[in-house]
Amino acid sequence: MTPQAPAAASTRRRTYWQTLLALTVLIAAGCLAHWHWAVLASGAGRLAVADHGWLLVGATAVTATWVCSALAQQGAVTRGLPAGRLVATQFAASAANQVLPAGLGAGAVNLRFLMRCGLPAAGAATAYAVKATAGAVIRGVLITLLALACPGALRLPQASGGALVLVLAGVPALLLAAARLWPRCRRAMAAVLTDVRAVHARPHRVAALWGGSLAFVVLHAVALIAVTQAVALPLPPARVALVYLAASGAAALLPTPGGLGSLDAALALALVAAGAPAAAAASAVLGYRLLTVWLPLLPGLLVLAVLVRRRAL
Repeated sequence: MTPQAPAAASTRRRTYWQTLLALTVLIAAGCLAHWHWAVLASGAGRLAVADHGWLLVGATAVTATWVCSALAQQGAVTRGLPAGRLVATQFAASAANQVLPAGLGAGAVNLRFLMRCGLPAAGAATAYAVKATAGAVIRGVLITLLALACPGALRLPQASGGALVLVLAGVPALLLAAARLWPRCRRAMAAVLTDVRAVHARPHRVAALWGGSLAFVVLHAVALIAVTQAVALPLPPARVALVYLAASGAAALLPTPGGLGSLDAALALALVAAGAPAAAAASAVLGYRLLTVWLPLLPGLLVLAVLVRRRAL
């Protein structure tokens, strides 16, 4: 058996379980759609007569997110990247992300692009990880600020005694695993920290990384707010933004392609829990997903094919 055989077998098993989980979530989403078809049909009808001006605002915000994503990715590396190809790569990555689960599509496209631009594999992975981490930090800060501004908007579940026991039992296991893996990870972590320091030593890269990450998240929230205004959903914009941030964070835990099913359900449930009528919430989610997924999907895949053909990926 070759040394690569165990790694290949592990990759196949991981892909199998991820695919199985993705299919399970999609089937569950299909069942929910069947059971609540009357609400979905009402939401679609309401979207058809929505305010087109607000929908145009949402579409403009979604289009700008690809530029912001490119800006954040440029801020995560010290060398200059070709601006046009970088923006096109983010557009293509958003389409690839709808095909593969758990962000694998966007990650693969971005890593390939960075390596084509001359970064080593480890440097490309670090740059993408830095960008993803900045986005996660921005989301956490915004959720905290909006939760303080809208008290009571987020209702966190009470922790049961069993869950508390599981958490307390898991902490020592995590510490033990970290202690065993630390010698192997120390060199890799040192290389990552070196790259992070190099990026943050340049003020214009810091502004691009954090400014682009902030604008990306804010514009997605603006897109959902615009759709809710288009369908006259009776929720204030700050609460809608908080709902989007919380629901998208929860949906990221389920590895479905583009959050299909998981994000839709999380957004709809969060909007209803925040006080929106079910039909209005369904139409808002349908409109948001139309702008962010279905309309850009085919053009994004075509751009991806062109980038591959031109060996930019």
